[in-house]
Amino acid sequence: MVGTETSPFEPQIVEALRTVYDPEIPVSIFEMGLIYDLRIREDGKVKVVMTLTTPSCPVSEEIPGMIRRALLAVDGVTDVAFELVWDPFWKPEYMTEESRLQLGLW
Repeated sequence: MVGTETSPFEPQIVEALRTVYDPEIPVSIFEMGLIYDLRIREDGKVKVVMTLTTPSCPVSEEIPGMIRRALLAVDGVTDVAFELVWDPFWKPEYMTEESRLQLGLW
């Protein structure tokens, strides 16, 4: 993750993101390195800056809704917005070491 604003419920937000999986890959979007930035405001609004593994990702329409549901379940989160970016383009190197090992990419 590139950076985050400090928030008392940031750890819960990160844990919620660890529960969201691309249905085609057995690794969370957080562990995949798809979350580039979290912007958490004091009023509970969260902006997720993220990418996908490819512009033609077949579940690109579903993932924001999955993230929204997971984050709105966090006590203190009042709204979730998204910014989908392609720069920098996602690379397997963004994945956690554990994720790469799990997928046999190490």
